[in-house]
Amino acid sequence: MAQVRIGISGWRYPPWRGDFYPQGLAQKHELSFASRAVSSIELNGSFYSLQTPAHYAQWYTDTPAGFMFSVKGGRYITHTRRLKDIEVPLANFFASGLFQLKEKLGPILWQFAPNFKFDPERFEHFLQLLPHTAQQARDLAKASEARLHKPGYLEIPTRLKIRHAVEIRHESFAVPSFIALLRKYKVALVVADTAGKWPYLEDLTTDFVYVRLHGDAELYKSGYSDAAIEHWYERIKCWSEGGQVKDAQTVGKGVGGKRKGRDVFCYFDNDVKVRAPYDARSLLQRLGLEEGLAVEPGVEVDVGVLK
Repeated sequence: MAQVRIGISGWRYPPWRGDFYPQGLAQKHELSFASRAVSSIELNGSFYSLQTPAHYAQWYTDTPAGFMFSVKGGRYITHTRRLKDIEVPLANFFASGLFQLKEKLGPILWQFAPNFKFDPERFEHFLQLLPHTAQQARDLAKASEARLHKPGYLEIPTRLKIRHAVEIRHESFAVPSFIALLRKYKVALVVADTAGKWPYLEDLTTDFVYVRLHGDAELYKSGYSDAAIEHWYERIKCWSEGGQVKDAQTVGKGVGGKRKGRDVFCYFDNDVKVRAPYDARSLLQRLGLEEGLAVEPGVEVDVGVLK
């Protein structure tokens, strides 16, 4: 059966303290709390700098069984190098320890800058380099710089399936040839709700769907009304059942193949006004997926519950 994961992008935000997080909750317990209020979290620290096996191992320990992370790929690859000469930086990223998340490792998100235009040749080279199996990832990590060779960096579960999703922000990507490339390499296109600021596409390109909700009316700030939550509920339900919504905004040919179901990962990134965790909870409840989550936003809990 298809899995549906609803969560938040990041968890360490000062305005959340005393609001989503109970008053007095120690910062070291924030991930433990958040991971028991939603079913998945995007790790975005990995976007800004390489992490370490020890960090990933700690995040694994701090979260409950059955939880899952998505990991944001490094901006050094996507924004600084802009996909040029990225073989070693890519190897460094996969050697930085993310496989210490073990079975809790979900998709890897690759986000591109608004001024990054679609270059078919350069982009296909990037897609060719991305590992999809544990062995491919291990081989790539071995090509990293020696400074990354820390204990645990090659400890990759043998049967781990490595998924990738791409978030684009330039209109030049809204062409059939881009969608065809994603389907060729089995990479998901991020369905990104950006309050109309950047392209919005719903082409289905592989066996899962990745959704990022950055704000319904105002980027990063506005929350999602009951009507908006219902809108996303209907879409996620359809996608998870293997279908495509009737009013899908697409540029590619076809619907991405018939499937019995697709896993869906959906993250709220409207964190500025502390809307993300509450909207995530609302969507979880609408989908009937809140059962089994251990904590409620803002509710004081015994720290022992978080261990």
